[in-house]
Parts: sequence; structure tokens; C-alpha cells
Amino acid sequence: MTQPIRYEDRGASADKSEVHKAIVGEHPGLYPGAFCKVLPDTLGGDPDQCVLIHADGAGTKSILAYLHWKETGDLSAFKGLAQDSLVMNIDDLACVGAFGPFLLSNTIGRNAKLIPGDAIAAIIAGYRECVAMLAGHGIEIASGGGETADLGDTVRTLVVDSTVVARMPRKSVITCERLRPGLAIVGLAAGGRADYESAENSGLGSNGFTMLRHEFLSEYYKTAFPEAYAPEIASLAYTGPYRMGDPLPGSTLTVGQALLSPTRTYAPILKAIVATARDSIAAIFHNTGGGQAKCLRFGQGLTYVKDNLFAPPPAFALLQANPAMAPRELYRTLNMGHRMEIVCELSAAEGIIKISKGFGVDAKVVGRTEATAGPNRLVLNDGRQEFSYSL
Repeated sequence: MTQPIRYEDRGASADKSEVHKAIVGEHPGLYPGAFCKVLPDTLGGDPDQCVLIHADGAGTKSILAYLHWKETGDLSAFKGLAQDSLVMNIDDLACVGAFGPFLLSNTIGRNAKLIPGDAIAAIIAGYRECVAMLAGHGIEIASGGGETADLGDTVRTLVVDSTVVARMPRKSVITCERLRPGLAIVGLAAGGRADYESAENSGLGSNGFTMLRHEFLSEYYKTAFPEAYAPEIASLAYTGPYRMGDPLPGSTLTVGQALLSPTRTYAPILKAIVATARDSIAAIFHNTGGGQAKCLRFGQGLTYVKDNLFAPPPAFALLQANPAMAPRELYRTLNMGHRMEIVCELSAAEGIIKISKGFGVDAKVVGRTEATAGPNRLVLNDGRQEFSYSL
């Protein structure tokens, strides 16, 4: 039997173990167990305040915008990359209770021989639109501009990254120090359509696209656009059955629309939840890199049990049905149905769920925390199989 493909086989890492080893000597910040690193207030010198700085980006999803433009001549997909890049920062910072005001700087690296100036203009317009949308929900972001570099010898197509800075009271930080057995895990759905979104969201977000791109899209892209993959993984490049304009089975979206669906921000929802249930919340996890196993790095002596998961949206369901993909790998790489989760007192779960549904995003209790001896564990049951994970 052929061995299932792992994320690492295509040159990416789900758990970033090498990165975690590399930063062992770094100072952990004021609250070592928090979802984001929290620094003293070096900007104002106030002992009651703290500073956060966060950098992330759209990752290899930018290649899909390039492919869409090459096939259709439509530049609009580049706009979505700005939201992808910004949300991957804002939503991580929301996990520690930061909701602005934020300072934003963006970095765009392009191969100028392939990516035109009009694409850069579309990305910058995308930042403006996403900032305006968040401002409508009381999340203020001031842009300090950024850097666009022509890096044709380094970048095959396009890189879209952002850095976000916030300052907040130390007393407001969600530190994860209150994680303990006996708490509920509330998941906020990845798919569907939030009331602040203009279209249905596939739920894929912006991580795992080194897997997603090559598993969905066909060999046509390997031949037609050799610049859109790394030759080191040629045997695993574009092994799927679809073109971007093909309907996605089980969905109203095309394959391209699903893959390019802008990363949903949960920040408006989380701001409302934290405002009403702050004292009942022990932690908030953004299930990006590491997928459903992200929780393992937080708290001590815990087993995270997730046994009431959402049915995977169509794109995830197709991956589950693919015999080349190991289900265990999917759950440690992708969110598989809920990208944000709140660990809270059981008594607060119903109110949190109600707030999320009020924004049009489904939510439910997906699991709980239990005590364990030794390192943290995750026990995940998707209704068909049970998987166990540890660091």
C-alpha cells in the first residue's frame, strides 16, 4: 500500500518543530504560556501596560491569486491576499484579548517579471477595504505603509506579509494561566457566511496551502506554470483532478473560489465575547499552523478531548475522502471545520455560542479539558476514527 502523503513531504511543517527548537533560548515574555508573546511597555514605559508585535502572512496562497490572474486576467483575487495576511495577525492577537488600536505595516516581495504593478495596487486596495470593514466593528487599525521589494532571484511569484503592533493593559491579557481540567471547548465554525462577509466562506483560511494547492489542482498547472511550484517537489506537485474553474463537489463554490476564499476574521465576534464573558475564559486558540493540535502547546497536565466536531465543509470532506491523505495528518495540519476555539467555564458556553451565532457564525461545544499525567495530550474523535496527539 502506498504511504499517505505528509505535509512535510512537500517541504512544509505543520507543527514547526524546527522553529520551536530554534527559539528555545529566546525570552518568553511577560506571560510565557500566552498564545502570543507579550512584552513590557517599551513604547511608553508604563508598568501597567504591555506591547505585542506579530508578523504573519498569506503564505503560499498567494500563488493561487497568481494562477487565477494568469487564467482569467482578473486581478481581484490579489485583494483577498491582503485580508489573508492581515487576519492571520489580528486574529492571533485577539487570542490574548487585544482588539486595537493596531499599527500595521505590510511587506510585499514579488518577482517583478511576473507580478505587475496593478497586482500590487490591488493588494494595497485590499488592505484598505479590510481595515475599513474591521473599523465598522470597532477594531481600529492605522497603516504605517510598508515595503514592496522586487526579489526575482528569491521569490518565484509573490509574498504578502504583515506586521501588527498593539499596546494594551496587562490586566486585560488572556494569559492561558487559568487553563485547567473541567473546562468546555467552544468551536467557532470555519465555513458558512458571517454577516460581515460578502460571500460564502470555504473555511480554508490561510494555512496548509502547500497541501491544498497540490491536492486539488491538476497537472495542467505544473505544465502551464512551472514557476508556481518548487522543482524540489516535482513528483508531488499539482497531483489533483481539478482546474480552478471547476465546480467544487458538494459546494456552491468553484474550486478556485474555495481555495481563494478570504480568511475569515473572528475578531468582531471575539471582541463581543470577551466584553461579556472575560472572567469565564481561560484561553482562546487560533487553529492555524498545527490545525486541531494547536492546543497542545498551552497549559500543563491537560488532555484536550474533542469529540463533538463540526462536519467538515466540502473542501475538507474531499480531502478526507482522498486515500492519498492520512486523516491523522489532516487534523494536525488544517482546521477541518472550526478555526477558532474558546476554552471556558461550561456555564459560559451557551452565551458564547449565542454571540457567535448572532454574527452568523455557527458555534458549539466541541470538547472539554481533562487531567492527565505527563505532557499534554489531544484525543480527537471525528465520528469515524479516534486519534491521539502529543508534543
